[in-house]
Amino acid sequence: MPQSSDQGGSAQDSRGSSGKGYNITSSGTNSQGNHLCNRDYTPSLGDTAVNKNAYHYSNQNGSYYYSNPDGTKYYNDGKGGAYLAKPDGDVKKYGTYSRD
Repeated sequence: MPQSSDQGGSAQDSRGSSGKGYNITSSGTNSQGNHLCNRDYTPSLGDTAVNKNAYHYSNQNGSYYYSNPDGTKYYNDGKGGAYLAKPDGDVKKYGTYSRD
């Protein structure tokens, strides 16, 4: 998984502009140009959020990754393949994704 160094950035409430129901607690871009955004879903989900440390990576190579508040993880390789992993271990692959 790519690493991101936090370049600062203040906490932002994105509920008004995006309608997503989360606060961005930190974000940054590392020296390779990969972006990390930490998200707090407490305002919209309260204590129902399984994963309190949700985040999103977007990478220079077009791939991106979400660790979601419901415990699922989604990866898109930017080349037509993706997978969704659920907390119970179920993994669904989409498109051309072939990495095990």
